[in-house]
Amino acid sequence: MTLLDAPVFDAARERRNQNLLYGAVGLLVVLFIGGWLVSGMPVDWPWRWWTHFRGRMTVNHFLTAVEQDDLQKAYGVWFHDPNWQQHANNYPAYPFDRFQQDWSSNSSANEYGAIQSHKILAARMSGNVLLMGIRINGRQSKNLFIDYDPQTHALGFSPVELYLGP
Repeated sequence: MTLLDAPVFDAARERRNQNLLYGAVGLLVVLFIGGWLVSGMPVDWPWRWWTHFRGRMTVNHFLTAVEQDDLQKAYGVWFHDPNWQQHANNYPAYPFDRFQQDWSSNSSANEYGAIQSHKILAARMSGNVLLMGIRINGRQSKNLFIDYDPQTHALGFSPVELYLGP
């Protein structure tokens, strides 16, 4: 085959290839934006969006269990150990009795009273943990700050407070 024997230009094939290319690029853009929305619209690098998604999901499971006053399930979510009752002595730093004082709806040590609703207002990566600012029962005065460790999938009280706006 020489240069003068080039194949005939196929317009339909070229249009089909172009449509496939545009469709693939469009699909990638839609998946990128969908992943950003599902992970809670984080202001962070895309490779950390899965941590945002898992952290938000874990905190929602935890606070939903607290709202339903199922503190045993909530304690299991807190330490990422659903079978914590079989080895309750593995958590001496935050025993279940203290957990009940902090989260029970009728405890005097609970600063929020009976927790009926929650909303995650902000989530930011700080070092290797995800910090979350949460509004409890619509109270704007005392927000809850929880951190999520993506390696152990455990929750903890955050010593750092995020700015949640006026």
